[in-house]
Amino acid sequence: MKRAVISSMEIRKKYETCPLCGSGKIRESLVGDCRDHPLYRPEIPPTMQWMDCGVCHHQFVDGYFSDDALKLIFSKTNENQKVGYQLEKQRIISARIIEKVIPYKASGIWLDLGFGNGSLLFTAQEYGFDAIGVDLREDNVDVMKKLGFEAYCDLVQDLDFSKNLSVVSMMDVLEHIPYPKTVLDSLFSKMEKDGCLIISMPNTENIIWKQLTLQKSNPYLGEIEHYHNFSRTRLFSLLEECGFKPMKYGISERYRVCMEIVAVKQ
Repeated sequence: MKRAVISSMEIRKKYETCPLCGSGKIRESLVGDCRDHPLYRPEIPPTMQWMDCGVCHHQFVDGYFSDDALKLIFSKTNENQKVGYQLEKQRIISARIIEKVIPYKASGIWLDLGFGNGSLLFTAQEYGFDAIGVDLREDNVDVMKKLGFEAYCDLVQDLDFSKNLSVVSMMDVLEHIPYPKTVLDSLFSKMEKDGCLIISMPNTENIIWKQLTLQKSNPYLGEIEHYHNFSRTRLFSLLEECGFKPMKYGISERYRVCMEIVAVKQ
């Protein structure tokens, strides 16, 4: 089987400015190594150069992957991202996520963006929501469709839904998106006026992140699919810029050092 050839110029599209605030005051920061990542391919440069914005203080990698590079990475899927992974154990974790949403929105259409193993979709349906999934891995979307779910393999900003969304979940997804504000603005336009957003991701603003970084053992610096390292402060301000009011902060059970925020569309 021939290996796809991609020139170094085609791997990452460089950010010339901060992808959140647009400032050109950006500087090199930490360097990560992704060669031990399970999705790493030798065509991908092993080092990840992180950048710091001098204006909004956001941290991001120096460039996002081209479509050809993404095809390489998506040619493999981590076990925990496959539909049906640890179905019973994940159901319990998903239930606790849904119970954080219910005080703000107890019914309606639930869109899970980047549904991965599908647990949150399955459990949202069990709680009575009309569950819809979006994921960029075609195999996962095909499986979900065969299970009778409405599912799409596309960018959410390119999709039109028949009704406004009541809940949108983005569990460890926003940090994978080259320009997060574009997606949040798109979701805002597709949601009910008082729609609920629940979002999780690693949080750079805690003692564990700082200790892991000092010990040069922070796994997220070499997380090949991530473009952003968000702090709680920067995520809150971004949500507010996009019309969402953060209502509740918590610790995510899904991955290490992660936060979980419930926000409501204003």
